[in-house]
Amino acid sequence: MLSPELYTSIEQVPREDWNALAQPHSEAMSWEFWRIVERAGLNDFRYFHVLFRDPTGRVMALGSFYSVTTDIAIFAPAPLRALLGLVRRLWPGFFKLRMLEWGTPITIVSPPYARVDEVEDAEVIQAMHRLMRQTARRQGQLLMLARDFEPPQEGLRAPCARLGYHWIASLPNTYLRVRWRSPEEYLGSMRSYYRSKVLKHLKRNLEAGVSHQRVQDFAHLADTLCAQWMVVHENASEFQREVLTPEFYRRLSQDMGGKAQVLLFHREGRLVAHALLLLDGPMLRWLYVGRELAANDSLYLYVAYSVVCAAIELGAERLEMGLTTYAIKQDLGAEVTPIRIALRASWGLINPFVGLGYGLLNSVPSPGPREVFKAAAKAPRA
Repeated sequence: MLSPELYTSIEQVPREDWNALAQPHSEAMSWEFWRIVERAGLNDFRYFHVLFRDPTGRVMALGSFYSVTTDIAIFAPAPLRALLGLVRRLWPGFFKLRMLEWGTPITIVSPPYARVDEVEDAEVIQAMHRLMRQTARRQGQLLMLARDFEPPQEGLRAPCARLGYHWIASLPNTYLRVRWRSPEEYLGSMRSYYRSKVLKHLKRNLEAGVSHQRVQDFAHLADTLCAQWMVVHENASEFQREVLTPEFYRRLSQDMGGKAQVLLFHREGRLVAHALLLLDGPMLRWLYVGRELAANDSLYLYVAYSVVCAAIELGAERLEMGLTTYAIKQDLGAEVTPIRIALRASWGLINPFVGLGYGLLNSVPSPGPREVFKAAAKAPRA
């Protein structure tokens, strides 16, 4: 039987106990990363962290959940999104609920918990469900959501279903398996159509005087980088949720020991864009992108290509390229990976209708695969 210890701030949690299990799972679950997220003051998040111990006091599992005001039509198709925009001019909170989410608010960590080998997944899911349901009922929250589950965790659908959760499609993620020694080798592995497309856009940026550099110390640029991110956020047509702050950028630079890095893009000496990166073991995560001005030009593809080059230079085995803008990421060789979320009402009587209602309000893309690389280039790097 797992015995839970519930905390309302990561700073209350014993750092060594937490990191011993969380950090090998993902840097995005580490004590340090959670402290950055909490101190950044994002949205109206309220966080809860749980250590599950055995009778001897050994940490057997852990996880985090949070309450946040969420648009329950967050992935609505364009016509419905436009209609909701009109309604919300008069009623800003329409179709927005405060709900509990189990996972990480900044990036994808699948599954959303860490455990020792002796503990079964079903036991962790059941223990966290009990805790979340108690919290949701106490705080008057209608919906509980566990996120995110990628294909290797498909087996977790059954234990979630036994607890009444609906297994629902979310926005897919994108990944690139890095198997090249240099950017030149990467470009050479592409089929001619995709290589020429990339080279065309790279040439445009070169002719426009665009250059970039990768840095670890970017705290002094926090206000500028956040302002650039806000430009992208406010013009996003596919997905909007967390709202970043300068403090988020500042603390990432100061507190992550070089694991957080940023690509800075200059045009004739002026900072015009950036890409925020996180080194997470053998994986490089592309967290966010920002721009000085919103425009439909070649700069975004150049940014995305530069992120791929950074992954090669850093020796990453895998690059997470994130949600949305699938076409450009696929042109660079990224594979689209489905994500599932588990959704449940905190009260049983309405739970049968939750999955149907969410499905009617939301629609997620499912891009087909692209053959970007030559057949001979698909072999693993030696």
